[in-house]
Amino acid sequence: MSNAKSKTKNTTGWKTRTKLVHEGIRRSQYGEVSEALFLTQGFVYDTAEAAEERFVSLGEDEFIYARYGNPTTRMFEDRMASLEGYEDAFACASGMAAVNGALMALLKAGDHVVSSRALFGSCLYILEEVLGRFGVEITLVDGTDLDAWRGAIRPDTALVFLESISNPTLEVIDLKAVCDLAHAVDAKVVVDNAMCTPIFSYAAEAGADLSVYSTTKHVDGQGRCLGGMICGSRDLIRGPVEAYLKHTGGAMSPFHAWVQLKSMETLDLRVRQQATTALAVADALDGHSALNAVRYPTHKAHPQYDLAKSQAEAGGTVLTIDVKGGKEACFKFLNALEIFTISNNFADAKSIVTHPATTTHQRLPQEQKDTLGITPGMVRVSLGLEDPDDLIADLRAALDAL
Repeated sequence: MSNAKSKTKNTTGWKTRTKLVHEGIRRSQYGEVSEALFLTQGFVYDTAEAAEERFVSLGEDEFIYARYGNPTTRMFEDRMASLEGYEDAFACASGMAAVNGALMALLKAGDHVVSSRALFGSCLYILEEVLGRFGVEITLVDGTDLDAWRGAIRPDTALVFLESISNPTLEVIDLKAVCDLAHAVDAKVVVDNAMCTPIFSYAAEAGADLSVYSTTKHVDGQGRCLGGMICGSRDLIRGPVEAYLKHTGGAMSPFHAWVQLKSMETLDLRVRQQATTALAVADALDGHSALNAVRYPTHKAHPQYDLAKSQAEAGGTVLTIDVKGGKEACFKFLNALEIFTISNNFADAKSIVTHPATTTHQRLPQEQKDTLGITPGMVRVSLGLEDPDDLIADLRAALDAL
């Protein structure tokens, strides 16, 4: 195979959109323009000696089995790592495979983990049920309270886990401060960065050791396939992360890698438009008589607006609203929408509404929902690529009908 990266290219000065189109390209002997899909589970060797040599020492552009690596998947990994500002990345079958893989690769029985309490339901399950079952001690804290982090992180803490922007409550965490506290005791920091988006990410700059994504969101961003990504240093990615994932089968399929690799070409354009729409919707709905609150990280109504603005230029593509009247009024509002789709995904080209209390966070006890601020009237609103004026009109009409 001919490798475009073998030509000397100084990519360090490239801006984001250029990287999203060109970074990581590997071309076959045919010199194709569009990245090739290598839809194969295995690879052949010219001789038995060549097979032995590859298993002993795998070269930069050599592959053994799709569960270990694949040329198409490697292009996707290289492009994501470059975008994030990390040395390397490993593509996973889903976002939750990436979260599970990052945590399981770095932890062992007896380790202590400190995590923010405001997490996606499946993340909470991995921490409390899976890791707890294997003897990992978990301490949950209010992620917005740095004193809580200081009090919980111990000299023997092995790892800190958090969502940079929590799902669905949109709490914003001072990532640099938490990284500094963790690294002071040599703990690793794993950040779920899905809500922040790869375009507005500050994980590497803040010092997070691993940045984890559901690439189903934003990167694919068109409702087609699942995917996840773990970005970090080469030592961590090609060390414990790759070892765990290649042996336990959490790797991404080459087809999904190709779909999402091609999606990256428009990622910056899509996410920036969606974020612009999200802020416009927050402005339009703020103060509506049918709402208790509107939350979007970089909107002035957000209680952590100053922190959010100091960390990123935009607050992502999702906002939340709290409908007065609880579940009954909330369901009436959801059912009255005409453009928005009721689903449990977010960051899609189509605008989506979700009722977390009865779907994504349904399993949580009511007391925990109350602590996290997941009210019966909360709606997670994911903004797509439709015309902002149409979306605002749809939301207003449904609210006005309450």
